[in-house]
Amino acid sequence: MRVFDLPYNIYMENLEKVQIFLDGGNFYHLVLKKLNIGEADFDYETFVHMIVNGRQITDMGKRFYKGSVREKEGNEKSKLLMSQQTKFFTDLQKSGWEIKTSKLRSRVEEITIDKRVLEYEQLKTLGIEKITIERMREKGIDVKIATDLIVGALDNKYDTAVLISSDSDLVPAIDWIRNRLNKKIEYIGFSIPIENDLKKSTRPLSLMFRKTDVQRVFSDMEMKKFITKQEQLF
Repeated sequence: MRVFDLPYNIYMENLEKVQIFLDGGNFYHLVLKKLNIGEADFDYETFVHMIVNGRQITDMGKRFYKGSVREKEGNEKSKLLMSQQTKFFTDLQKSGWEIKTSKLRSRVEEITIDKRVLEYEQLKTLGIEKITIERMREKGIDVKIATDLIVGALDNKYDTAVLISSDSDLVPAIDWIRNRLNKKIEYIGFSIPIENDLKKSTRPLSLMFRKTDVQRVFSDMEMKKFITKQEQLF
């Protein structure tokens, strides 16, 4: 009997079950920022459909993790960013994505102006020796992804977890899932060169190649196919 002659429910039972774990912050910095686009300008649904390639996405099997923007009193920019993110999350949810958030924490850092700074000489002549900046950091996203990976494996929600993240903090969870529960981890990495600054280029994490069962790497040209804001392509 051919596979496509089987009853639908039996056919579905024979499909490989997958869940998608997409680290939104990691994806933004490694891919979207390098392509000069925003989150709303990328077609996540078509991208995931290509990755899944006929396999069965289980219930609540598309998971998106991102630090949530909070409005600051009197700060119009934070109000705009929160509004944009809320719309973005709503659009993803309409396509069946589960949204997992954590708080964004701010940290004030003081940077000494020295020869590592491109405009060092110019700033030096102006008498500027230090600058203070505010950095935003996600807290707890890696823990949420690791927890969901383990719970999904224990509950037999997937045969293969498709991990779209290059966060090495996830490796202990990956090792446990593969060694204890015999589940597969499929790593999605990216190769996006920045010609004028190779240090800022995106490369797949070599550790993930050693720690996962399947590895797939996408180039900048491949990722541009999923840009919905067409003028950004040129």
